[in-house]
This record gives sequence, C-alpha cells and structure tokens, in this order.
Amino acid sequence: MRGSLNKVMLIGNLGDAVKMHHFDGGGCIGRFSIATNESYTNKTTGEKVSNTEWHNVVVKNKAAEICEKYLKKGDKIYVEGKIKTRKWQSEDGVQRYSTEIHVTEFNFLSNKNDSSSDSNFNSDDDDQNESIKDDNQADDLPF
Repeated sequence: MRGSLNKVMLIGNLGDAVKMHHFDGGGCIGRFSIATNESYTNKTTGEKVSNTEWHNVVVKNKAAEICEKYLKKGDKIYVEGKIKTRKWQSEDGVQRYSTEIHVTEFNFLSNKNDSSSDSNFNSDDDDQNESIKDDNQADDLPF
C-alpha cells in the first residue's frame, strides 16, 4: 500500500458543554471532550472490567455553532475526522502537546427526549443541510 490514512470514528458521550472561541475574521471553533467506554469480563477472574477513554474534539465554523446550540453534557454523538497533534506553550513556558480529533462529520445520537435534536451534519459542505423541501410544492412529473 502506497498511501496512508488518518481517519477516526468515535461514538461516545459529551463530557461537558461545547466551549466556543470566536476569531476576529468571523470564524469560530468549538471544543469538547467525548468519553468512550470499553467493558469486558476478565476470563481468569470473571470480574467485569470497564475502561473509559477521553478524546478532545474540535469542530469549526457552522459545525461548531450547531454543536453549541444542540449538544449538552452527557449527549451521545458520533464523530468522524482526523487525528491532529497541536504543540503549544503553557503559562510557565513548558512546551506541551495535545492530540485532538478534528471533526469532518458528526451525527447526534441522543433521542429527542434526552437532547434538543437529532441531526446529521457534514462540516465539509456547510450549506448542504440548509435546504428544506416543501411537501406542498406541485411536482411536474407525469406519474
């Protein structure tokens, strides 16, 4: 195989509300964490073992605004994107690294009673989900 692939798919629960950061040029990003759980039974001891992994998630522009509007702590979400590592400097001058999931697509999985809305969104084409078909519109098809 010649190429490589950087693709992540996660289903988990939000650890906290979406934190937004707005830029001078009009863009914005949203950050939140997702918890994924793994549980299994230890074959030797018969004990049930449960592990939780936390993932830092980043959404941009329209996708960030949608997530901020509809997601709350505990909501279940599917995200798809890429892993990116960001280098930054802490207040005390130490170089730090953060591994993040940069989302390209997401789907709200909590049912409407648990959350505000179910939605599917592809952040690569922001205006794709803006069109709504009117059922009262007359079709010009002969059948």
